Amino acid sequence: MVRGSHAVGVWPATDCIVQAKTRTKFMFITRPTLLKPPGIPRGLSTHMLPRSLQLCPLLLAGLLALGEAPLLSEQAAQQGPPITSEVKMVKMLASVRDKKGHLVNNLTKDDFAIDQDGHAQTITYFAQESNLPLTLGLLVDTSMSQRRVLDQERSASHTFIEQVLRDDKDKAFVIHFDHEVELLQDLTSSRQKLEASLDQLGAPQFSQTRASDPDDGGRSSSGHRGNGTLLYDAVYLASNELMKKQQGRKALIVLTDGVDRGSKETLQQAVETAQRADTLVYSILFADKEGYGNGGGYGGPHMGGGGMGGGGHRHYPQESRPDGKKVLQQMSKETGGQFFEVTKKQSVGDIYDAINEELRNQYGLGYVPAKSDATPGYHKIHLTVKQKDLAVQTRDGYYADR
Repeated sequence: MVRGSHAVGVWPATDCIVQAKTRTKFMFITRPTLLKPPGIPRGLSTHMLPRSLQLCPLLLAGLLALGEAPLLSEQAAQQGPPITSEVKMVKMLASVRDKKGHLVNNLTKDDFAIDQDGHAQTITYFAQESNLPLTLGLLVDTSMSQRRVLDQERSASHTFIEQVLRDDKDKAFVIHFDHEVELLQDLTSSRQKLEASLDQLGAPQFSQTRASDPDDGGRSSSGHRGNGTLLYDAVYLASNELMKKQQGRKALIVLTDGVDRGSKETLQQAVETAQRADTLVYSILFADKEGYGNGGGYGGPHMGGGGMGGGGHRHYPQESRPDGKKVLQQMSKETGGQFFEVTKKQSVGDIYDAINEELRNQYGLGYVPAKSDATPGYHKIHLTVKQKDLAVQTRDGYYADR
């Protein structure tokens, strides 16, 4: 795919993603085709549909304009050169806390100030966003390093889903990732379906099925048999394939130790895709240090043979392990979410309560940058509060499309 312009959102032919339904589950698996909903012909990329559909209103406007050409020409002469491109409003979600860490929810538009790339901006949209629909994605690391903590994660996730989702207003999906990324439950507002998908995590038959998936030919999308933790790919796919199409407030909650192994996407590409989808990433670091004794990554105990030759799998030396905490902190900070770590004093349930409270006490702000400030590419955002001793949490920037 073209990374700079994101002109076509597909992977190379041998690594593209298709959504295949098996019983009650949807899986992201390796196939030479594109992710598309049922009914779309195989040769048509659904990634291209929005662009082509956008041509329809433009063509209609052009045809209508032919009948009013004299009037438009007269107006153009009086008003100067026409504007050839529309500058879109930049929107962001923000949370504000006092010096004790308590959320502040009684501020007004005049309490905030925004600048983009060092240039002051005028806030043209402001609201308290707690009543807007929420789209939530739960991404759970099911690699071998996390197997011992899955029961705690599953139990807390059940409670969180029950508390945070409002009937007929919010919706969520569940993804798990290890040596591949699997959509256990597509977007739904049904608590029953979401909780059923959570029950699949850590089930006795779960690891056995994953270790020898017939649809995957025993190979993972990371290119090596069984072993892997596709954290970056999971965030990328959740943002690009699901969140990008949604409106309103959007947040991913990622439960993992932060150690990626085998992803085709990089950390920066995962973060960029979440930013482009206007999605916050709340990361929960749940590190089972004893779990690393199995070698980490899904399928460790089931692997046989060694070496890179003869179809063997890659070995990951202990010293090459990335700092999962720094990875998750960066992912959350740059997207406007928050980083949490499970400790003896702070359980997964406590963290879910904190996320729920924050999602219900957010501000929505927006501004329209000058055309000269809306050039294609990444733009840095700096949001501040005029009142002292208050800290603002929002995303670091955004990508303007070409």
